[in-house]
Amino acid sequence: MSERIYDYLIIGGGSAGSVLANRLSARSANQVLLLEAGQDTPHGKVPAPILDSYPGTAYFDPRFHWTALKVSTEVTSHNNPEASPPPLRKYEQARVLGGGSSINGQLANRGAPSDYAEWEARGAAGWGWDAVLPYFRKVERDMDFAGPYHGEAGRIPVRRIFPDLWNEHAKAVAEAFRIAGYEYLPDQNGEFREGYFPITISNAYERRVSAAIGYLDPGTRLRDNLTIATDTQVTELLFEGARCIGVRAESAGRSVEFRAREIILSTGAIHSPAHLLRAGIGPAGALRDLGIPVRVALQGVGQRLMDHPSISVSCFVKPHARINEYTRRHILVGLRYTSSLPGVPMGDMFVAAATKSAWHAVGEQIGSLLLFVNRTYSEAGTVTLASTDWRDEPHVAFNLLSDRRDLDRLMEGFRKMGALHALAPLRAATEDPFPATYSDKVRKIGVVNEKNRRITQMVARLMDGPAFLRRALIRHVITEGFTFDQVMTDDDAAEAFIRKATIGVWHASCTCRMGAAEDPMAVVDTAGRVRGIDGLRVVDASIFPVVPCANTNFPTLMAAEKIADAILAGG
Repeated sequence: MSERIYDYLIIGGGSAGSVLANRLSARSANQVLLLEAGQDTPHGKVPAPILDSYPGTAYFDPRFHWTALKVSTEVTSHNNPEASPPPLRKYEQARVLGGGSSINGQLANRGAPSDYAEWEARGAAGWGWDAVLPYFRKVERDMDFAGPYHGEAGRIPVRRIFPDLWNEHAKAVAEAFRIAGYEYLPDQNGEFREGYFPITISNAYERRVSAAIGYLDPGTRLRDNLTIATDTQVTELLFEGARCIGVRAESAGRSVEFRAREIILSTGAIHSPAHLLRAGIGPAGALRDLGIPVRVALQGVGQRLMDHPSISVSCFVKPHARINEYTRRHILVGLRYTSSLPGVPMGDMFVAAATKSAWHAVGEQIGSLLLFVNRTYSEAGTVTLASTDWRDEPHVAFNLLSDRRDLDRLMEGFRKMGALHALAPLRAATEDPFPATYSDKVRKIGVVNEKNRRITQMVARLMDGPAFLRRALIRHVITEGFTFDQVMTDDDAAEAFIRKATIGVWHASCTCRMGAAEDPMAVVDTAGRVRGIDGLRVVDASIFPVVPCANTNFPTLMAAEKIADAILAGG
């Protein structure tokens, strides 16, 4: 056991953990320890796939994943106990310093003001839009815009690639959006309105800037009061009575213990609840079923898991319209729009136009309109323990379409985006639109290795050949039997496709929600403190009361900045 007692021990060096390590150690009297299960990414030695402006190389590189994690995205059948369990799919979660910000799509958006009004309405007092906007500004250094919506001195640079540098596919998509009646918004992160815009990215000079790069820079690493231990996996939380006092971890093949006055869990919406459950903090019945003594009965731990349900309208991109020489970015233009569902907030749907679908040769030929439900109503997901062994990944069931309103909006959205392909701009840039599925075959060929590189080079040559051959390859290899016309015109086929093809977009959240003291499902208070336990906080996307209308990285950075301030103020 380490004899040193730290002031703050942070478990997880992802987006939230990187922020907390920087901000808490900025006060020289604080002794701070950051533990990360994955590898380090120090200045000058950041792996090339992580630095790459195109995120697909890092995202599919197993060196940076929890490779054993698989999840169910389908709705579990409660009415038919004899039904086969939903199939499990790989769900890429980062295992590397910087966490998701080291492998994600680098999309830097914040969500809608109405999201944070709902956070407050659900019991997160002090987390309304006016309270969180200063922390979004604190995160960023906007390289394009100034003013009341933008930060000028933050740790994460953000920028946009404007239309004059877009490839022909992105330009065609934007023109189709314009013809369809949407407004062009130069600034996605300005006033929240419907329209299409250059995607805002956490990227400078064609290089990713992860939370680890931005917050754990060389100057921060030189602080005498900050210790960063990578390749160190926490296996157990340690307690004295109702106080968390430290952790047990595996490092370099041996078990070690670390003690601190305060422990902060920042391991994400899947692993943070798993740590709590193994420590006896969670739904009492489920804990007793596993033989885990109940330390604190908190019904909300691991419950109400959320993500954004997503499908794809894909197409073959003609050679002249593919990625150009100006940038390796593949997602340049996005769209916010409001569905026809009564009562939804503005901008409840989001579309990202991707000119390239994977790192390999076939990926360079396939473009997609990636459609997801920005304001989802499906809140039936769960994270539960598979066993008491820390080596075993938890059971994860997203139940993405548990609310029919989400399925209906995906059906409407597919047809809305599909119809754009009949407009002249997209007819000139693309051919053969199809309903895409992120199947096991697609995932397998997406793993970065030399075998897949050779296979896709061969298939790509065929795809660029006769149209009949390309269509056969798309139908039999990518779409798994669904045709574009079917999904566009037949409601039964559309529902079947969406139920089969819907995936999350790696925005897992809400499993340790913030809430009011009287809310039986709230796990932490508005400063991240776990109910009924002293010396233990959770700070990551798991504490969101509801997933915002945004990619979750910047809301996570914001939340960590806000809670870091609360901690330093004695909260």
